[in-house]
Amino acid sequence: MIIEINEPCDLVIFGAKGDLAKRKLLPALYKLEKSKKIHENTRIIGAGRANWSIQEYRKIVENEIKTFLNEEIEDYIWKKLSTRLYFCNIDVFEKLHFLRLKKILQQKKNIMIYYCAVPPNTLNAIFKGLGDSNLNSLPARIVLEKPLGVCLKTSQKINNQISKYFLESQIFRIDHYLGKESILNLLALRFANSFVFNNWNNQTIDHIQITVSEEVGIEGRWNYFDGMGQMRDMVQNHLLQILTIITMDQPNSITSENIRHKKLNILRALNPININNINIKTVRGQYSSGVIKGNKVPAYLEEHGANKNSQTETFVAVEANINNKKWCGVPFYLRTGKRLACKYSEIVIVFKKIPINLFQNSNLKLLENKLIIRLEPNANIKLNFFNKIPGLDQEYKLDNSQLEYNCFHKKSIDAYERLLLESMRGIQSLFVCRDEVEEAWKWIDPIINAWKQKDSSILQLYMSGTWGPEDSNLLLSRNNHVWHKYN
Repeated sequence: MIIEINEPCDLVIFGAKGDLAKRKLLPALYKLEKSKKIHENTRIIGAGRANWSIQEYRKIVENEIKTFLNEEIEDYIWKKLSTRLYFCNIDVFEKLHFLRLKKILQQKKNIMIYYCAVPPNTLNAIFKGLGDSNLNSLPARIVLEKPLGVCLKTSQKINNQISKYFLESQIFRIDHYLGKESILNLLALRFANSFVFNNWNNQTIDHIQITVSEEVGIEGRWNYFDGMGQMRDMVQNHLLQILTIITMDQPNSITSENIRHKKLNILRALNPININNINIKTVRGQYSSGVIKGNKVPAYLEEHGANKNSQTETFVAVEANINNKKWCGVPFYLRTGKRLACKYSEIVIVFKKIPINLFQNSNLKLLENKLIIRLEPNANIKLNFFNKIPGLDQEYKLDNSQLEYNCFHKKSIDAYERLLLESMRGIQSLFVCRDEVEEAWKWIDPIINAWKQKDSSILQLYMSGTWGPEDSNLLLSRNNHVWHKYN
């Protein structure tokens, strides 16, 4: 059993030369050092194919932190962090190379954590190398990045491979959205406030919108993204995780097991989308050229290395429905895309209208009340409501007012900062279990398979810098709904 406490660890980063380590992991470790969250005897061991000395690796890490850290590096913090750094020259496909790693790890009796910041085709070699070298025994832990496969079958293959060498309690599957402060606050918002808790159901809520909008294109990752698409890359993990958190029943306690169980119930209750309803439940698109912030950007098929015949979607909109007593009849609209008008992530809770409008003569059309939860940027919570405008007029005049809570920016905590710390503590509540990953694929696979069938769903072009295909508006208008306007 994993002990949930911050003990001295040996954090091994497989893929130490890669982009994820440079941009996310190393800056996050620097911030953890600055906040004094890393145990005094913890070591950080880069692992990769390079003949670097410890001094060379420390100099490389210093340059990378200076490049990607969003603040000035402080000398005394860097000196403390640098003393933790070691490097192991290892080819994960060479079994004997793991003995080099074992020699370093045996120098101390720390808890071993293996962070796999590597391509999926190297994962099994790492699992096997660690297992054959007896580096997998409890309380060792292993951290896996998405994507875990491209469908249910490939995901099960990876999970079956790792389960030969690690127990489920040792496996930490990352979805970095679960480390965001604004996502964590959803639990507090829902379960610590009676006025929210008692009105969070289909009796009060009309529909819910979840948008994760990106300005960027594929950023030179053609080979990766074209094999994935926006449905696999974003909906299967980020958006479905958000959906489960905002709809799950109250857990018995805020523990890994209880939270995961409630999230699983939602995934299993999702109504299927397949060839029979694909056209009325989904919209998929691909960006054409356009202008974003005054700069011309190329079409997806004009990106470097592009396959001109690609049918991969860069935009997805889905109407999801949950078949349980609490949410039956409430549509959930999920939307995500690249090269959209701006970058933001938001949850919009739209409440049902009052049956009888007493203010028909007001100069303001009575709209729905909305609870708007901005995840990024500038995370905040806004509540729209209606107020009487002060005055002596005989008729009531209403104003659309807004309460705003805006405090998340006071202390910016990066998701990877939190998730690395939780893996050191051995706490799995912010990580995804095997069943969650596979249940998500069970819902996603029929959608992707239906898209592949001839004439089942048309891939629509949308101009870069817009909000996606026009049919994404039709998806909502069928139910007399509209997308909430970003502001």
